[in-house]
Amino acid sequence: MPQARPLPAYLVQRYHGWKATTFAQNKGWYRRLATEGQRPRAMVISCCDSRVHVTSIFGADEGEFFIHRNIANLVPPSNPDGEYHGTSAAVEFAVTALKVAHLIVLGHSNCGGVNGCYAMCSGKAPELEEKSSFVGRWMDMLRPGYDRVKDLPEERDRLLALEKQAVLISLENLMTFPFVREAVESENLTLHGLWTELGEGGLEQYDATINAFVPV
Repeated sequence: MPQARPLPAYLVQRYHGWKATTFAQNKGWYRRLATEGQRPRAMVISCCDSRVHVTSIFGADEGEFFIHRNIANLVPPSNPDGEYHGTSAAVEFAVTALKVAHLIVLGHSNCGGVNGCYAMCSGKAPELEEKSSFVGRWMDMLRPGYDRVKDLPEERDRLLALEKQAVLISLENLMTFPFVREAVESENLTLHGLWTELGEGGLEQYDATINAFVPV
């Protein structure tokens, strides 16, 4: 039998509070979402980090965003090998079934996954080099980004640049999916790269015309 325990009391209390207020005051909206299905305009791929709250940043309601979260907001290259691919499956569903108009990759400051990749690539985290490390093998995707930034003079600058490389590599990998490339080339889908500064609430977007992130 699966291992599972009852919810902590504070979560049960919060649920009942939500059900009695937010849900009760918007029953019609929730029923409409349930019966008519979702029609999100955008998919957001963000980090698992609990400090990154996508719906709060954009003031989004239920049904607006199709959200996928993983370590360091990375998208792997297309690899239809018949194995398990959670991120690729989410992208496929968003683009081919939901037909979202926008696909956003959202990176952030002080990213633990990016820090882990930096430590691994600079020889300071041998445990992540082990084949048994799920995190290490996932962060292998970012190794090309490390090679691009490793010669910057200050470590702080290297880490910041690597966080943004996680966004850029994901955008590059998205275009290896035939259905993404087709949707982009037919102008049915646009890709966007964002990076948020957690402490200041800043938001930057990647501008391909100047190959740089600029404030929103």
